[in-house]
Amino acid sequence: MSRRIKLIWDFRGPVADKTAEHHEKHLEQYSVLEGLGETFTGFQHLNEVNSIAYIVVPESKMIKVRDALKPHRGEIYEEDSQKTSKEG
Repeated sequence: MSRRIKLIWDFRGPVADKTAEHHEKHLEQYSVLEGLGETFTGFQHLNEVNSIAYIVVPESKMIKVRDALKPHRGEIYEEDSQKTSKEG
């Protein structure tokens, strides 16, 4: 299996968790509309004022998604150390 990249959007403030959850829905819509296939999305509540939304894509599709959606950061996705389900 090829390497996968996790593209991340950070949200801060008292409604960060709801904003990240909502943003994740748009990432899922984008994935379907663009026919990205081997991707998945999610969101994670980090603390009271910090949450993230993310999409995990094959490395071969990373530049296309990065340029279109402008994430705040990215990292190599390692399945053993990451949860693949949505967290809230």
